[in-house]
Amino acid sequence: MRLVKTLPILLSLGAALGSVSAWALPNDSQQPIRIQADDAQLDDKQGIATYKGDVIITQGSMKVTGNTVTITRTPAGDIDVVTSVGNLAYFEQLQKPTDTKPVQGYAVTIQYHAAQNRVVLIDRAKVINDGNTTEGEKIVYDTVKQVANAGRANGSAVTAPRPRIDMVIQPKKKTDEQKAQ
Repeated sequence: MRLVKTLPILLSLGAALGSVSAWALPNDSQQPIRIQADDAQLDDKQGIATYKGDVIITQGSMKVTGNTVTITRTPAGDIDVVTSVGNLAYFEQLQKPTDTKPVQGYAVTIQYHAAQNRVVLIDRAKVINDGNTTEGEKIVYDTVKQVANAGRANGSAVTAPRPRIDMVIQPKKKTDEQKAQ
């Protein structure tokens, strides 16, 4: 199971909302995956792995945390859906080697649907990238089309209803040459 194939896509949400950089460091996929949890249940026949209790998953610069993380696989063994649930579930990853801070995402539930190339953050969803923030009940990102939608979590129970999204976009930093003009 190659986690970097699934979860770094979450960080592309931050790229769509604040930067057009690459989604992850180039060598993250070559790094070992480390999963820490209080409990693990693996069902190879059903293709489901469930980790519970202060779950921490790391690979290279990528980190995912949650109270429970469930990974389901297709019959062919490919990742189908990764779901992290917590108070709050969290992810982070550096987008390029020169970054000093990772892109960060928070939500009660974070899902990555591999076949649909879609990341969904539900309930108290927030993405932070280079000082830019997006908050709402639900944030959905299509990783192929690079299209993000933020808004209401219709049909999903939420702990903190938010009728509107809230975005903060920082001004672009000017170079010394631009400042002199």
